[in-house]
Amino acid sequence: MEVTTTEALELIYKHTPKKSTKILPIEQALGYILSEDIKATHNLPPYDNSAMDGYAVKISDASKCVKVTDTIFAGDNSDAVLEDGCAIKIMTGAKIPEGSEAIVPKEDTTECENGVKLPDELCEGKHIRRCGEDIKCCDLLLSKGVKLQAHQITLLASQGISHIKVYKQIRVAIFASGSELKMHFESVVDSYQLYNTNAPALKARCEELGCKVDFIGTAKDSVDDLKEHLKSALDSDLIITSGGVSVGDADHTKEVFDGFGMHTHFDKIQIKPGKPTTFGCIEDTMVLNLPGNPMAASLNFELFGQSILLAMSGANEKFLNTIDAQMADECKLRAGRRTLLPGYYNGTTFTPTKNFAPGMIKPLSNANSYIVISEECSGISAGSTVKILPIRFSFNTDTKKELISC
Repeated sequence: MEVTTTEALELIYKHTPKKSTKILPIEQALGYILSEDIKATHNLPPYDNSAMDGYAVKISDASKCVKVTDTIFAGDNSDAVLEDGCAIKIMTGAKIPEGSEAIVPKEDTTECENGVKLPDELCEGKHIRRCGEDIKCCDLLLSKGVKLQAHQITLLASQGISHIKVYKQIRVAIFASGSELKMHFESVVDSYQLYNTNAPALKARCEELGCKVDFIGTAKDSVDDLKEHLKSALDSDLIITSGGVSVGDADHTKEVFDGFGMHTHFDKIQIKPGKPTTFGCIEDTMVLNLPGNPMAASLNFELFGQSILLAMSGANEKFLNTIDAQMADECKLRAGRRTLLPGYYNGTTFTPTKNFAPGMIKPLSNANSYIVISEECSGISAGSTVKILPIRFSFNTDTKKELISC
């Protein structure tokens, strides 16, 4: 069945199941997707405490010389009570003593006879961190479907939470097909052969996206060899292949996968490059058959393969998002089919790749994003707004930038 890109993505999200779950210690949970809501178990801070090294004081003692009666360090279980005309020396993080109304930083005081002189103006509550002002007990701390990054791990640790339930890591099996292909570690390549670039690239990209990847190898263009590779891949969550999905005499991928009971949701997409991209499943294992041309395989993985992984992950943020950018240069196109166009986004403008074809590999090494162009579009003028999708993306640059706002 041939579908549009929109229909293809709808079918992916409709038919891709979420991963099952497991329990992990939080020290091992970085990058996983939370599969349960987490509520706070206690207030943070758990008690009123000082935000500064200084003195606990009363507002009525502003401008006075007050006597220092005690010292409280962070971690002290002090029962000191602040009286009128007195101050208690206190360290950052220490529990606020009873009767205190503000904290005066040490540098805002001066020594005087038998104590310290306070500023002329004192503000009630100044430099006091109130119990629960950051997190209140029983509040929703983290929602199901959140990706656990460093600062989410911080939240969990702050509540003494040691183990959490997460969605399991996605297991991907990858192999390419083509009798002309040799692996990069093979030293002899004949004049009629090529190195297999798709499998290492797809393996690396899936690992960048947090998957556990098994590289099954390179299958020859024979039914028997394809069957052997497919058998080795069936214990994964997702099988990704490249090559053998067109209509040539040596393209046996569809025949072999159908023989294993594959249910096909679509086998052609109205897109350029990558029309023969196929999506389906063999029982609980999802399948993405990509074209053999490297550019077509990589770009279609970014749009459709990454969407399968996002749908499977359990993440709330499971849809690809775009960034508005201005076209740096004019781009002329042949209308009639939706087109994936790679290029480079510098934080302001998108520069489309000048020379590329479905079989090339170098253009993508210089690209960090791509755009999806409507089939009705025959050109985009310089300065026009386009929606870019990141491939490899960071906000770092090779030019020093001003970092300060306002």
